[in-house]
Amino acid sequence: MTALIEEGAGDLDSLAFAEARDALAASFSFDAGADSVGVSARFLTENRDQAIALLRQALIDPRFDPDAIERVREQVLSNIRSDAKDPDALASQRFYALAFGDHPYGSSGDGTAESVAALTREDIEAAHQGALARDRIYVAAAGDITATELGVLLDQLLGDLPASGAPLPTRAELQLPGGVTTVDFPTPQASVLFGHVGIAREDPDFFAAFILNEAMGGGRFTARLMSEIREKRGLTYGIGSYLVGLDQAELYLGQFSASNDKVAEAIAVLRAEWARLAADGLTADELATTKTYLTGSYPLRFDGNGNIASILVGMQMEGLPIDYAVTRNARIEAVTLEDTARVAKRIFLPEALQFVVVGQPTGL
Repeated sequence: MTALIEEGAGDLDSLAFAEARDALAASFSFDAGADSVGVSARFLTENRDQAIALLRQALIDPRFDPDAIERVREQVLSNIRSDAKDPDALASQRFYALAFGDHPYGSSGDGTAESVAALTREDIEAAHQGALARDRIYVAAAGDITATELGVLLDQLLGDLPASGAPLPTRAELQLPGGVTTVDFPTPQASVLFGHVGIAREDPDFFAAFILNEAMGGGRFTARLMSEIREKRGLTYGIGSYLVGLDQAELYLGQFSASNDKVAEAIAVLRAEWARLAADGLTADELATTKTYLTGSYPLRFDGNGNIASILVGMQMEGLPIDYAVTRNARIEAVTLEDTARVAKRIFLPEALQFVVVGQPTGL
């Protein structure tokens, strides 16, 4: 549905809509994720009213022309065919299916070839009406605009959307059994996705968990997984872990690729590191350097209006306080070594780790 919103609206077909947008030097983007539909717009201040009017047309009155539907349908089918040959995509699909079963989180966002082929215009219209509604909108803006001006524009832009949308999914029960699941796939490099239950963003222990994850699986070469599995043993070119906060579930995930004959050793080392951090916690030096990195790199995220608006929307969606951007670093600094030791025992669960390996690994 989101791929079709910009394919014509009101009296403008796909080409006419694109020409009108380009004439305003504006850009729009629409995307759908596991929990949300995202809309972003960039435009010159002098063209603001016209750009908002055009965006309103796209949101309120998309055409969903038959030729556009078929064009986008083929694009999605092409993506599905491509994913069927991509070990990383296969690992993700299998992991989420294991984790969530029949819950919507357990299905690929692109659907299946069969479900996409069967979609009708009526299905797309229903998805549009169900997803875009005033009772679930978060908005942020950055640039040459006041709050009063923004309020007027938002009334124009969103006032005609339905008051409420379709019912949202219920809480997802994590069903990961733990252990190793192998998906046979002919490739010299196996793709591995691993993880278990995570921690909620609103949990009081979140910042300790955030620091622990950065020390364990952040992108720096000093992170434990990179150090032990790449630097010391040469088992992979890269490995990382990350906390995932969905609206209805929390995960602690990680991923790496390795040659088929090295996967078993990499998994064994990873499990050992997971257990070691749970048992022993961080060192004082690890805590200090991780805090320095996390607090020092944070201002770099605010390097443009688009990034600023994205951060502000994310804060709202996660229920964070309005002063979060200026208090976030202090919250990190407040975490103690004792906090990380306690929380490490809670969030690092080596026996619960689920691995999905796509390839033809040996020794598992």
